[in-house]
Amino acid sequence: MNSIFKAGTVAIGALLLSTGAAFANPYEKYEGTTIVVSWPALSHFNKAEELIEEFTEETGIEVEVDALQYLKLRDRQLLEMSKDEGEYDIVSWVVMWKGEYVSKGLLTPLSQFYTMGSLVDPSYDINDIADGYLQNGGIVGGHKGYMPGKSGAMYGVPFGAETSILAYRKDIFEEQGIDVPATYDELRAAMAKLGEAGIPAMTSRGKTGHQVTAGWLLHLAPLGGKIFDDEWNPVINSPEAVEAAQVMREIAQTGPKGIPTFGFGEASAAFLQGDAAMYLDTLKIAAMSRDPKLSKVDGKVGFALHPVGSRCGSETGGFAMGIPANSQNKEAAFLFIQYMTSKKGDQRMVELGGDPIRISTLQNNADKFPDYSVVAEQLPCADPDWRPLIPEWNELNIDVLGQALTEVITTDKPIQPIMDAANEKARAIMEREGYYLWQ
Repeated sequence: MNSIFKAGTVAIGALLLSTGAAFANPYEKYEGTTIVVSWPALSHFNKAEELIEEFTEETGIEVEVDALQYLKLRDRQLLEMSKDEGEYDIVSWVVMWKGEYVSKGLLTPLSQFYTMGSLVDPSYDINDIADGYLQNGGIVGGHKGYMPGKSGAMYGVPFGAETSILAYRKDIFEEQGIDVPATYDELRAAMAKLGEAGIPAMTSRGKTGHQVTAGWLLHLAPLGGKIFDDEWNPVINSPEAVEAAQVMREIAQTGPKGIPTFGFGEASAAFLQGDAAMYLDTLKIAAMSRDPKLSKVDGKVGFALHPVGSRCGSETGGFAMGIPANSQNKEAAFLFIQYMTSKKGDQRMVELGGDPIRISTLQNNADKFPDYSVVAEQLPCADPDWRPLIPEWNELNIDVLGQALTEVITTDKPIQPIMDAANEKARAIMEREGYYLWQ
């Protein structure tokens, strides 16, 4: 009798232990913690607010969001992260800022959290996140200091990342007998034919400063150009760079009026309002074209790969998020990042109208969104060296290239001398900053 009772007691105890393990709550330790997130007041992040509510409901971790206008974000983050104890536990940065943040010791390496079994969800599968996005937004210290490599480390996870694709008006292409361009020769021929027919061909960013530079970079990569060679010599006057500038001039000549005044908003609006037949820029145009508040062309838009020049090479850009070195709640912050960028979180972002970062999410939703299969095919060509993510880039981007390229698209002056002069200015900046001391 006693042996039967003891055996039953042991069995019940084992069942209780196994049941307790099955229902263990990895968030229990952090319940009641409040974390503060700094990110931009942009569409993807606005749509993530519902997912944040679900995170709090599931984990008990409270989240306060400080959403700022994009151009104010960096200064505010630098201020808070430079304090002994800042307000932020998570910051979301534009990919150009990651090197500066790491060089100043303002970010926490994420590798330490991946050593903690109590924090890491075994089903997270970081290998499912698009390589181009992860390398561009989250890896620092590898080749050239901002690309992958043996010396690199992970400081952030992409969230709101992007690459470039071609959007085009299916109805206009059919009426004009134009095939969807797969190469730059075909793209330029299509622009010329549309221009001759009196149809504004392709919209583009063109406003003086970083906007016109972004427009040019979209063509520089696939045409085989770079900003620097491997020894930091500027090569923005190379034949490839000059050809990319010529493409920008042709876009301005055949596209909608006002390109030299267009930032991202104006360039995308021109396509969404039916004032241009093509758009070659961020993949965000797809979701925008489906939004009745923004678009008059829903149902008329097709999507294709970024045309190829001497190679394939699409944009890498957007945002990533990580943990400030002075955060007081690092583990809870890691759990938030993991939740938001998990397979479940990525799928919810799609349902909420955001942009996925995972290959599986793109593949699983390709039947619903025709652009997703294009993006999945495009991502292997996303160039992590699309622009140099160095502290000097802001000056080069705005004061050097941003001025030279405005001259390209607003005048008929020969392009080579304009780019030669820009190259000399770029070299002077790099020399001033000590890049040639080791040569």
